[in-house]
Amino acid sequence: MNKKFAIAIIAVFCTGFWAFAQDAENPTRDTVIFSGQMSMLGNFNFKNKMPLQFIGRYIPQLDYGILFPVDRKLDFEVSADLHGAVAFSFVDTVYRDGSVEPYRIWTRFSSRQWEVRLGLQKINFGSASLLRPLMWFDQIDPRDPLQITSGVWGLLFRYYFKNNANLWFWGLYGNNKSRPWDIGKTYSKYPECGGRLQIPVPKGEIGLSSHFRMADLRDFDNILPGMKEVPESRIGLDAKWDLGAGIWLEGTWINKSKMAGIYTNQEIFNIGVDNTFRIGNGLTMIFEQLLVSNDEHAFGFRNNKWFSALSLSYPLGLSDNLGAIVYFEWENKKSYNFINWNHRFQYFTLYLMGYWNPDEFYLPLQASYSTSYSGPGIQVMLVYNH
Repeated sequence: MNKKFAIAIIAVFCTGFWAFAQDAENPTRDTVIFSGQMSMLGNFNFKNKMPLQFIGRYIPQLDYGILFPVDRKLDFEVSADLHGAVAFSFVDTVYRDGSVEPYRIWTRFSSRQWEVRLGLQKINFGSASLLRPLMWFDQIDPRDPLQITSGVWGLLFRYYFKNNANLWFWGLYGNNKSRPWDIGKTYSKYPECGGRLQIPVPKGEIGLSSHFRMADLRDFDNILPGMKEVPESRIGLDAKWDLGAGIWLEGTWINKSKMAGIYTNQEIFNIGVDNTFRIGNGLTMIFEQLLVSNDEHAFGFRNNKWFSALSLSYPLGLSDNLGAIVYFEWENKKSYNFINWNHRFQYFTLYLMGYWNPDEFYLPLQASYSTSYSGPGIQVMLVYNH
């Protein structure tokens, strides 16, 4: 991580020097903003070995922007994830853990129609919100009030056309963490690359995405002996329309260039709908249906898993909101239930959450919602933003 940090800092200074050199004779304006998010979470789950847990997190963020007179802007963002946890058993066992990690470190040079961003950053896209086939580079969980997700190291270019179409290109390097839909980790010494084109259509938009990486299958040696470095390509398609109710489709096809049994091809498809009903203050509903299929041959659809998700959100007033999310996994007939009430004070937000999940997790989803939340439990979270 130190090497990556040094490279990012050098790149930031080089980008800044180049930008200043381009407009050395013109006046510039700069802004500095320091902000942060502090949260305290208490979790009680009597089925866990450590039923009582406390987690504290602070994410300080420094933003520095330089506005040039020729419609150009240079941005810097640096933030860190400082978190610690302590867990207790009913007897005398205490578990402690904590770490300080970089959260975002990037620099961006942009104009009205394009931007180039370099460093540790968040990259996400797609139309779905609960069960996302295009969750390629993040782990955002809709049940997490903080929406915490790891970033990826890389270079991102985006161009915005005047008709609201946009074009993305990215190159990633040094990322070895497994992402939610990945089979196998990523070889960090091989670059990853991809792109996306998003275009407007009547009453909606359509996006086409692609990505290439070198998959690391050494952890699958017991079922795929001899498999190590395997080139992997993926193609994603998503579309969304506003037809009174919102309707979307989203899908991903992941193909490995070497035969890896049922892991050679993976298809993930989602269809969803959302609508706000005129009930009281307005009840918002989101429903999504997901199919995950793994097979030796592309689009064989012989090893299928179905998942459904339902989200309900109802504002109780200007400062209170009540929400619920239910996932259902059809093969094992298991449901994952979550309810959340939050109240916004002047400087704080209070969350009271309850969950009732299976003892074993079958959802191939967000890593942030770990198996420590299996079974029934209650969470209380206090969040302060400055």
